[in-house]
Amino acid sequence: MTVRVLRADERPAVPWKNGGGLTREVASFPSQAGMSDFVWRVSLADVAEPGPFSRFEGVDRIITLVDGPGMVLTVDGTSHTVAERYVPFLFPGEAATGCRLLGGPLVDFNVMVRRGRAGAQVEIVRDRVVLSALAETTLLVVVLDGSAVFEASGLVLDRFDGALITDAREEALEVTGIAALVTLTGAAAEG
Repeated sequence: MTVRVLRADERPAVPWKNGGGLTREVASFPSQAGMSDFVWRVSLADVAEPGPFSRFEGVDRIITLVDGPGMVLTVDGTSHTVAERYVPFLFPGEAATGCRLLGGPLVDFNVMVRRGRAGAQVEIVRDRVVLSALAETTLLVVVLDGSAVFEASGLVLDRFDGALITDAREEALEVTGIAALVTLTGAAAEG
């Protein structure tokens, strides 16, 4: 199994596309792609103030509350309360989306895929999981709380660390806490 470790302390904070908050990119394809040319992008964002979300034409987004009291997202005029931690919420990136905070700043986990070029599924895991990346599939594990250990190698991931997995051999991961397992599919899934 090919595993590329993505340490949280090596990610710079950069302004959102619309300047309304900060994001830390975990991984993207192609690597180092910009906001207009990624096939997929996974990040953690700090949301300190209410306001509009950046628009991404032709992009599907999956957002998951990690820390904080939550938010109400208004997506094309329909309100959605995102207040339960670790519950992924899917919405179209081109939708007019506004955010109202429910009592203070928050951190969210954000997965974006270019529609028609890649797909994504986010699964929240809380214990042991066997990972296997199939052909044209990339797995990304990001620890949202606690830690995780790859059983075969003893490699430890701490909070907000990630691992990109890009081949088919199985590997067991013991999660002590909570991790997001992102399955990225498509001809250009590999990061």
